[in-house]
Amino acid sequence: MSNSIKLAILGLGTVGTGVINLINDNLDELKRRSGRDIIITEVGTRRQRDDIDTSIMQNSDLMAIAASDNVDIVIEVIGGTTLAKDVIMQAIKNGKHVVTANKALLAEHGNEIFAFAEENNVHVAYEAAVAGGIPIIKVMREALAANKIDWLAGIINGTGNFIMTEMRDKGRPFADVLEEAQELGYAEADPTFDVEGIDAAHKLALLASIAFGIPLQFDKVYCEGITGITLQDVNYAEELGYRIKHLGFAVRRDGQGNSDDAGVELRVHPTLIPQDALLANVNGVKNAVLVNSHPLGQTLYCGDGAGAGATASAVMADVMDLVRVLGSKSGDEQNSSEQNNRGHHVPHLAFIPEQLSDTPILRAEQMITGYYLRVHAYDSPGVLADITRILSDAGINIDAILQKPAHKVGQVPVIILTLPVVESQMNLAIEKIEKLETITDKVVRIRLDELA
Repeated sequence: MSNSIKLAILGLGTVGTGVINLINDNLDELKRRSGRDIIITEVGTRRQRDDIDTSIMQNSDLMAIAASDNVDIVIEVIGGTTLAKDVIMQAIKNGKHVVTANKALLAEHGNEIFAFAEENNVHVAYEAAVAGGIPIIKVMREALAANKIDWLAGIINGTGNFIMTEMRDKGRPFADVLEEAQELGYAEADPTFDVEGIDAAHKLALLASIAFGIPLQFDKVYCEGITGITLQDVNYAEELGYRIKHLGFAVRRDGQGNSDDAGVELRVHPTLIPQDALLANVNGVKNAVLVNSHPLGQTLYCGDGAGAGATASAVMADVMDLVRVLGSKSGDEQNSSEQNNRGHHVPHLAFIPEQLSDTPILRAEQMITGYYLRVHAYDSPGVLADITRILSDAGINIDAILQKPAHKVGQVPVIILTLPVVESQMNLAIEKIEKLETITDKVVRIRLDELA
């Protein structure tokens, strides 16, 4: 077997170029760690690039590259869920290991892709798909393999975290910060995936599957963005000792004696968390994932969640793992249909495929959280008593109440924090509150979690 490992990079955007630069910068270090020469033999690009080494073949036919005999590992960084899927399936069919940063593709089609990889005895690695340079996939699949993960919470979209940080620290409105995020390249021209939580939901689906040993179920993630968050709410949260972060949660629920409520919560939404919580001071474009497991307890993983360097680092970490897999086999072993790849690598979703469970994903109305409620009412006697009575009748316990000065003549905002309650109970209570003649606007609700 050749002493070199041959890579193909499909896509020469920020990440693909970052991978090339990383390999060129750290070539000697990579060889010292792997014992192999790691070389880029082909790149997939729509147009010829003058800044690419002439020894590297440039080709716009990505399917041909995925089938090439001159490639051992295919790195997919083109994005999207159509061509990228076709290319990855082609690579797998031709016995190539795959490294991808494509969280949307895996969240939506990962079950199919991983199953096909198992059939063809190759591996699809995806550290770069979640939280950029933070090695959260490796940590959860390997370092925490002996632990039972109870829940995880993560700041897993840097754009959203940047916006929330700027709103809090500088008192800037959402629209203003979003425009700057686009100018800085943190947000796309169409920022929907970032600000509506879709990007975070893709990543959460992957993390939850690894945490709990369940199939990927992106379509069952509850998803709420940050477009409705106002400076008013940011400031009130601070006054009450909380900060608003856009978080993804994966929580295992035992049903508390009711089997109908047992299952997994998958939710992405703005959340009030205590100012001294571990995630509260992760700011700017940083990502962080807090994992609560038994027996280890809480552990926090934090770092750059995007950018050429961070993502290229994660891509090459996967490449190095696969280099060792290839290096551990003789030529005969590589060609043997009986060779089981499981002997050299952890399963794609951390659990043996046939051991993935059918644990139900709980519906939105079954979620359990605390709540921040902002209620606007006429400044008249008995208003607060009516609101608190409705909450009490719904079985909702109040943790704190804050009445603020009037913003409009004769109208006052009332801020209420509640203890954890089932979402369906809160829905009914809010519906009744909004029907009161003294209430002047829709109730603003933001979920609250103590992260304990």
